[in-house]
Amino acid sequence: MKFVGTTKGRAPKYDASSGRYGSRNDTIDVEKQYARKEYHYRNLSQSSLESDSGDDSIASSSSAASYYPMLNTTATARRTRATIGFYRVPHRIMRWLCLALFSALLLFILTLFRFTLSSQSTPAALEVPKASPRPPTWESFPFLKRYHGGIRTLVARKENIAEYPNEDPEGMIPDKNISMNETITARGEPTEQVTEQIKQGLPFASSAFNPYPNYTSPEYVEKYGVKRECFLDQDETLRLPLVHSYRGVPRGFPDAVVGSNEMLEIQDDICFDRFGRLGPYGLGYSVRKGGTGAGLEGHRDGSERVWEDFPPVDFRRVNWAAAQNRCMTINSHRFGELPQMQSERVFSMAVDGLKPQEKSTDTLTTSEEPSAVPNDNQKRLPRTAFVIRTWHDFHYTPEDILYLRSIIAELSLLSGGEYTIHFLIHVKDTNLQIWADDDTYERVLKDALPEEFQGMGTLWSEQQMSVVYAGMEETWARGLSVHGVYRSTFMPMQYFAYRHPEYDYYWNWEMDARYTGHWYHLFDKVVNWARQQPRRGLWERNSRFYVPSVHGSWDDFRQMVRVQTELGTNSPNNMWSAGASHDFVKGEKPAQRQGDKFVWGPLRPDEQDVLEVEGEGIPQATMEKDKYDWGVEEEADLIVFNPLFDPEGTTWLLKDDVTGYNRENGLPPRRAAIISASRLSRKLLHTMHKETTFKRHTMFSEMWPATTALHHGFKAVYVPHSVYVDRQWPTEYLESIFNAGRNGASGGARSSIFGDREHNFRGTTWFYSAGFSPNLWRRWLGYKVDNDGGEQEELAGEGRMCLPPMLLHPVKEVEMIIDDGVEAEVAETDGAGSDEVEKDEVEAEE
Repeated sequence: MKFVGTTKGRAPKYDASSGRYGSRNDTIDVEKQYARKEYHYRNLSQSSLESDSGDDSIASSSSAASYYPMLNTTATARRTRATIGFYRVPHRIMRWLCLALFSALLLFILTLFRFTLSSQSTPAALEVPKASPRPPTWESFPFLKRYHGGIRTLVARKENIAEYPNEDPEGMIPDKNISMNETITARGEPTEQVTEQIKQGLPFASSAFNPYPNYTSPEYVEKYGVKRECFLDQDETLRLPLVHSYRGVPRGFPDAVVGSNEMLEIQDDICFDRFGRLGPYGLGYSVRKGGTGAGLEGHRDGSERVWEDFPPVDFRRVNWAAAQNRCMTINSHRFGELPQMQSERVFSMAVDGLKPQEKSTDTLTTSEEPSAVPNDNQKRLPRTAFVIRTWHDFHYTPEDILYLRSIIAELSLLSGGEYTIHFLIHVKDTNLQIWADDDTYERVLKDALPEEFQGMGTLWSEQQMSVVYAGMEETWARGLSVHGVYRSTFMPMQYFAYRHPEYDYYWNWEMDARYTGHWYHLFDKVVNWARQQPRRGLWERNSRFYVPSVHGSWDDFRQMVRVQTELGTNSPNNMWSAGASHDFVKGEKPAQRQGDKFVWGPLRPDEQDVLEVEGEGIPQATMEKDKYDWGVEEEADLIVFNPLFDPEGTTWLLKDDVTGYNRENGLPPRRAAIISASRLSRKLLHTMHKETTFKRHTMFSEMWPATTALHHGFKAVYVPHSVYVDRQWPTEYLESIFNAGRNGASGGARSSIFGDREHNFRGTTWFYSAGFSPNLWRRWLGYKVDNDGGEQEELAGEGRMCLPPMLLHPVKEVEMIIDDGVEAEVAETDGAGSDEVEKDEVEAEE
């Protein structure tokens, strides 16, 4: 039997007779072939075994056609080991297994999702630890040590070697200055020099400080008339002791780094201790004698000199409102005639033709006849209202009362009525129906002030302002109403000035401001200096901090400001300024420096109908023709104690709080001064009142007065009073930080100190967030701060502190040690030890 086929996978057979290989298509006689078994290997990559034959029929019967070779040769004898494969699961079963696994996973995921939705537990918040921010550069500067020097180390101001600032370029103290100023050892023990001074007593004795004009001189009497003395009681027997000061300053006492008292002509070669400053108002003697009961501990040497001329006052008998009214009455001839009072129409429902009865208890009573007849040729003194801002549930501490007594005595009584003190009291509780019920009004007014100050207050509320200034656009900036005290501090001042037109000027003052010097001396010198400032370059000077150790004299500073404004500066801060070009903002250097335009006259907002008022500052000539004459001897309409900076482009959060103005071409030109303590003229406040009433215009509190003055050309002045720092700043670096705005100003750029960089003020004595000022004030009062100072350090060291005149802000909630004498009274009642208690109290008071 023959099969016709081809061999697959095997080399062609060699035919020896013919001498050639057989082709694949040759006919093979199967019966004549040797029986040879063919082994098949499992191919795991295929589904069946392949036959050697390419024919399907042969492949199907390959097992039957297998054969063994007839001869056992070496090649054929070798057996190939059969491979053992894994068991292969059939496809049908594998598909069902995969489907079951997928279904189980899906069911598990759905179950977890259902539990997540139905769970009532709140997920625990994971707090990711944040890297602590890098401390500001100023915190690395060392602290100054000579602010706390005592009166045992007093030296004349000219002989004093100030600990700071000094000529060291790095702002550090030379070793020779340390040795000259060091009076306490490292262990806190007094040196031999201090010990010797303790044995010898105080180097100077205190003396009365009198900053008032010579009221009895013929020149003053001829110019203003006779000034009548004011007393605390109606019988004219109770006089106030005068404030006392010491000549000189403690050895090594630092100089001010910003501003200059000497330039303002504030007497700076003296210092005040706590007894000389506050002793006339109840510090240093007991409650049983009418004092506060504070200041009976600590170093008291020489304190008795305060009461040598006049005995301590029993303030339990004092009614300040009555004393102030009597003083104004007997000195009314020195002032102009009182204008007609504005009637209250906001909450009154008077019949037409009848005026409501005036019942305000805080206004001047003029029923008494003046004791002197005014002369027509005499000048008239301006009337000034000193308005203290407070609220109805304010807690008055003994230290607050000392502060208020000093203001009333020094500004009003001792000046013969040049100032009239008012309390403008904010009623925060909307449930108090003060406008609907007179009894409620009187009760709240009575409870709002200590008994000795009653009769000097005026209530106001935010609801009242929403009625007076109705129709304002409400933007709810920072979530607060436009009529609120935070955004519109001067709204009640505007209305107060409208209701009290008898005053020429109004001081807006705060409860947390303190002054180590004399109040009348401060305000008299500040007003005089502001009056002498020329208009040319005034707004540009107002926008910068004056650093004497860097800028030199005031004339040098004025010329520097002129050059910076005209030509610009190369400061890199300009690239963050509001007026920088687009490329400059990205960091490319400008082609040339760019100066600023001087403010000369009113700088109007972009409004179709601009409010124009009488007395606007319209220049009569160009600035180039002015020889710094315009504005000299002109009273300032606005006086502030911090620079009037341009908020445009800064990071100050409140710069855009502008209400009622046209914004199509951007916000109107603005200026701001941080801390609202300021003096405003009647003209300025009435203009602000009209802007708010008729134009519905207002701005954030610290922008509104300055911007109104800018728009109407009024004279505004920043007074560079002395500001101190608690650390050894390099003065060049300090100036670059404080004047880091556009072209050397303090504002106008994102790099301005006002905004994100206000932390640099924390070590100063005058800013809303300053931390140095309250600490310094508490140390000056004789108390421990951060475990430094206190009674033991005073007695063992240099004595009590003595500070030159300096403004401090903020000072809040000072807790004083009070000896109210209750234990002594109990001891006297029991009849045990009364003589010893009285003796100890007398010794403490002496």
